[in-house]
Amino acid sequence: MTQTTDAAAVRQPPKPTRGRVHRAWFVAAVTFVTIIGAAAFRSVPGLLIDPLHDEFDWSRGTIGAAVSVNLALYGLTAPFAAALMDRFGIRRVVAVALTVIAAGSWLTVWMTAAWQLMLCWGLLVGLGSGSMALAFAATVTNRWFTERRGLVSGILTAASASGQLIFLPLLSWIIDRYDWRPAAVTVALAALAVVPFVWLLLHDHPADVGQKPYGATAFVPKPPPVPGAARRAVTVLLSAVRTGPFWLLAGTFAICGASTNGLIQTHFIPAAHDVHMPVQAAASLLAVIGVFDVVGTIASGWFTDRFEPRRLLAVYYALRGVSLVFLPLLLGPTVHPPMIFFIVFYGLDWVATVPPTLALCREQYGEDSAIVFGWVLASHQIGAAAVAFLGGVARDTFGTYDVMWYASGALCAAAALMALVIRRRADGAVAPV
Repeated sequence: MTQTTDAAAVRQPPKPTRGRVHRAWFVAAVTFVTIIGAAAFRSVPGLLIDPLHDEFDWSRGTIGAAVSVNLALYGLTAPFAAALMDRFGIRRVVAVALTVIAAGSWLTVWMTAAWQLMLCWGLLVGLGSGSMALAFAATVTNRWFTERRGLVSGILTAASASGQLIFLPLLSWIIDRYDWRPAAVTVALAALAVVPFVWLLLHDHPADVGQKPYGATAFVPKPPPVPGAARRAVTVLLSAVRTGPFWLLAGTFAICGASTNGLIQTHFIPAAHDVHMPVQAAASLLAVIGVFDVVGTIASGWFTDRFEPRRLLAVYYALRGVSLVFLPLLLGPTVHPPMIFFIVFYGLDWVATVPPTLALCREQYGEDSAIVFGWVLASHQIGAAAVAFLGGVARDTFGTYDVMWYASGALCAAAALMALVIRRRADGAVAPV
């Protein structure tokens, strides 16, 4: 009886929406606010390196290793989180993830040893943030929209940058005025503050409210829960790794992570501090990157709906590589016009790669695209983790970050070439190796 009733509810006709804003846009708005609230943890690693080094005398390599664990788990958790969302629903997974982030950040207040930093910031915050990764945005976009997917994925990707814009200046001021511990507590409270919005307002599927996805011509029933989330994530990976496009997408996105989260987000503030730029000034520059990241990512989503995503990726990576090669010449104790130009230029390109990469995953892998994108995102974070660690080691070894800027510029040039050789599959079939 229960199954019959549920099936009838799933097949119910969509409610009329004439004259009203489609519910999908409200879900996208809640998702945007959720990602902003969770973005506080993305703003902290670069701010913590010098304070933790000064207080505990930990090497930058050791601190970078904890950040690398965080970044790696952020990526490796994403495909399983996408599968868990199919099994238990978006709302439950995201609410639990935010709570884990809050717990991990809160516990760092009492740490006294490097392994505790690895546990709290590396393991707990890494696992929680991985469940709040871009696979979350991909799942919401795929379920609620059949039109404007490029635009929506761009807007949701930009939410993380918007959170960085809000939290970076605030957290740098707190650290400068008080200590790093109040900043960690602020991150925990920001994550917890979003949980009620998620639990009350984030619907899992359009069928839950009797509506079609935005732009759909027919009502889409809610699929039944998919058991074996971990098994499905691994099965999708084993299928995807047999195809050439997966390796090219994973390789380019690994370089994307290395040149953004791993390099700039983790090491820009310490590098600026090395040349005697005030910490708050450097944090403000990162926040400005967040401003233009919003513009660039939304624009990239708009471009992705209209232009060939492979060519977009090639242009984005090539321009990023050029900008990184010039960065060592621009860093100095004061903020001057060429530095501002770099910040604007780099900000426009920060995560502009996400909408075309997501579009290519959707084109190549169809129904499994969110999970495949989760694995591609895992490669992004593995690249970020490697450079977060290697950047700290390079600074300890050479006394400068210059070698990292030049190496990342060369990697971006390689990514531009890789993007151009991804095969186009307009029919949606999976490209062979």
